[in-house]
Amino acid sequence: MRWQGQAVADVDADALPGMESRAGIVRSVTTPEFAGMTFHEVLARSALNAVPGASRMPFAWTVNPYRGCSHACVYCLDPSTLVLCADGRQRPLIELAVGDEIMGTERRGRYRRYVKTRIEAKWSTQKPAYRVVLAHGTELIASGDHRFLTDRGWKHVADAHAGQRPHLTVNNRLMGFGIGHPRSVVDIDGSDYRHGYLAGMIRGDGMIFNGLYPSADRVRSIHRFRLALKDAEALDRSREYLAWAGVPTNTRAFAPASETRAAMAAIHTAAKAGVERIENDLIAIPQTPTLEWQQGFLAGIFDAEGGCSRGVLRISNTDPLLLETTTAAMDALGVPHVLEPLRSNGVRAVRVTGGLPARMRFFALTQPAITRKMAIDGVAVKTRSDLRIVSIDPLPGLRDLVDITTGTGDFIANGVISHNCFARGTHEYLDLDGGADFDSQIVVKTNVVEVLQRELRRGSWKHETVALGTNTDPYQRAEGRYKLMPGIVQALADSGTPMSILTKGTLIRRDIPLLVEAAKRVPIDIQMSIAMYDDDLQHAIEPGTPTTHARLDTVRALSDAGFRVGVFLMPVLPHLTDSLAAIDGALRRIKQSGADHVVYGALHLRPGVKPWFFQWLEREHPELLSSYRGLYPGVSVEAPKAYRQWLAKRIRPLMRVHGLDARSEEENDSMRGRRMRQRPAPASVRTTTQSDMLF
Repeated sequence: MRWQGQAVADVDADALPGMESRAGIVRSVTTPEFAGMTFHEVLARSALNAVPGASRMPFAWTVNPYRGCSHACVYCLDPSTLVLCADGRQRPLIELAVGDEIMGTERRGRYRRYVKTRIEAKWSTQKPAYRVVLAHGTELIASGDHRFLTDRGWKHVADAHAGQRPHLTVNNRLMGFGIGHPRSVVDIDGSDYRHGYLAGMIRGDGMIFNGLYPSADRVRSIHRFRLALKDAEALDRSREYLAWAGVPTNTRAFAPASETRAAMAAIHTAAKAGVERIENDLIAIPQTPTLEWQQGFLAGIFDAEGGCSRGVLRISNTDPLLLETTTAAMDALGVPHVLEPLRSNGVRAVRVTGGLPARMRFFALTQPAITRKMAIDGVAVKTRSDLRIVSIDPLPGLRDLVDITTGTGDFIANGVISHNCFARGTHEYLDLDGGADFDSQIVVKTNVVEVLQRELRRGSWKHETVALGTNTDPYQRAEGRYKLMPGIVQALADSGTPMSILTKGTLIRRDIPLLVEAAKRVPIDIQMSIAMYDDDLQHAIEPGTPTTHARLDTVRALSDAGFRVGVFLMPVLPHLTDSLAAIDGALRRIKQSGADHVVYGALHLRPGVKPWFFQWLEREHPELLSSYRGLYPGVSVEAPKAYRQWLAKRIRPLMRVHGLDARSEEENDSMRGRRMRQRPAPASVRTTTQSDMLF
């Protein structure tokens, strides 16, 4: 473990941000009440963490008294998931390493665009997983906590928190280009592929000359082969393939660089046997080419004659045979294309249609050598493939899963935009594993209060909103032992710094008196989720959760303290909790508890829950079974749009009657994002949700 230092002055530039002093690990503690967990007590040099300006996080500053979390979530993918690298190639996640350059995304102007980023951390773990299948064939295997970007924002794979976090449902549309149906790996070392590549490359850009030169005493037979390129990648591959085929070549400079073009090098041979081998064998076009030969041919002809001007992939030539061979290979590989009209100079082009998805499919199926032609840096994210979700199914047992942390906070997994967990990666800086260690090896910054007080006294501090709980839960179980939050809340309030507290822990009730005082000077927000208001129904559906009464008491205690508390009235169950009487009774109790607003949403029945729920329904309410089958037919996850509209028309008037602000789930997420992104923080209390804990 890296924490060798024992004094605050011992600086280590490689340490976890905010812990460069490694003041040492003061001590490591295990106690019976926290079985299986170890607390590493350390001294931190800094407490306030600035969020990079380019980040999409809706806050500017954070304080994290703990690293690791006893109830943290894991964003993880199957190790075989293909990740888009900066060179345009897609490689399995398991093969990538810290420092590798890959593609992420960031918003620039009106569009989110693909940009280069680097892997900052990598870890593995074992978790339950789901298989997500998209309409055009792309499959993703990920933990329920992993998030993907949809056309309605970031969503988790599954909802493990009783409706408290946005999650994927059937017909959600993911963002990206997708990779389509599973495909076999392209073997660029295979014999047929090599022959195809040489045929495409040399026929497209090579020179072969055979001639007779008479002299005074004899007639000389001249044989020449030359391939001149500006891209060393394609030249090196061609040289390697020719040597493999028994044709050694020499390399020389061909043309120097100028203001309008790059320098070129050439490989060549004047050996008669070598030239004949190339001409009569290596570049021959088979009558019935194999799929591997066609893959190699397309790679070679693209490296020789292809380009991607303004995102349009074209392969141009004057030879009808080459054009015919190119279109036949694209047909065989399922790459959509058209043959453009003949130009005045006799050139025709085969153009790949279908935008970025078809272009990326071409690259994946052919594996050209030239990197610069495959780059998508700066390209806008415009989803053209059918990336609608058709199924989300839980997989049996535990799966070996892998995740990474990147500079942009995301990466491209199997062609769709995937979020990563920045919190777990921080454990790697301490020589701890980002998987199991993150859950059991908890780093506690025991001096965080004193350091925070010092930082808040600086003249440069602008009193921007500080978010607590964006990395790990500040009210996790460890807080019961270390009691760091009271000092943090007090320090922020004393300095006049607004704060946002995000937590899943019940320990927040311990600090209500302190929060009451702090709220007189700075805004603080809390939301609770309470779906069922009939005790029998609540016990039947949620037997392991706190009672409705207990949760309303928490709302009451917080609202009595002056907080604007929001309540999640979700899921609403058709025919069980959507009657006027049920909704009216729920809203009356919510209002009596002092809540400020309500976020509502209809029941989601994801694949892992649907069979269980229907079994429960058949046992407890068989009279409703046919109705539910009509509302949630086949693989449907969401209630029909007509039902959701009906529910809104029923709930919103009752909200007004009870004096509550009504927000749908989507409206609440949008409002939260707008408020959290304001810098500095607004004077009013911001709205946050527990789902924000799961970045």
